[in-house]
Amino acid sequence: MQKAIFSRVDLTSDNDLLAKEFVSCIQDLIEVDDVQELKAFSQHMDTSRFQHSLNVSYYSFLFARKFRLDTYSIARAGLLHDLYFYDWRTKNNRPMEGRHCAIHPLIALENAKKACTINPVIEDAIVHHMWPMTLHMPKTKEGWLLQAVDKYCALSEIILQGSRKVRYSRAAVSFLTICSFATQIWK
Repeated sequence: MQKAIFSRVDLTSDNDLLAKEFVSCIQDLIEVDDVQELKAFSQHMDTSRFQHSLNVSYYSFLFARKFRLDTYSIARAGLLHDLYFYDWRTKNNRPMEGRHCAIHPLIALENAKKACTINPVIEDAIVHHMWPMTLHMPKTKEGWLLQAVDKYCALSEIILQGSRKVRYSRAAVSFLTICSFATQIWK
């Protein structure tokens, strides 16, 4: 664990108070074998599932901090939201039948419950992070935030490694992603 993609913050730095605050939320989870195992799975192009989860965790934490939401729960949910152990691109080795976008949040939640204590905010964020690919919307502000940050991180990871012929502005992607959930957060 060094940093989130696009971030300049070294998460291992003892001198950075923000990094220390973030790491204090997830320190026990980082050392769990199942979380470490995510490094072996590709998520988006060359980004590992662990790196993707770290990205979602860190950026969700930053937004939650700014909006005065539950930073502890959202950082943990971000790290655990894709805690499953199969290649999502194939139907081989899936522990249950169904579309990947519908089943993997349920599998991730069960695996997260084995790794640590889960509160209702963490559960909501994990189970509903695939909205609108699934019909069930988040019920908490943190759930809404995490699902939007998950989409932002996925797009960023793909764009970062994608074709050099296509140019995207990180600011434009960020703006559109934030707009996609901003109206829901303050309902």
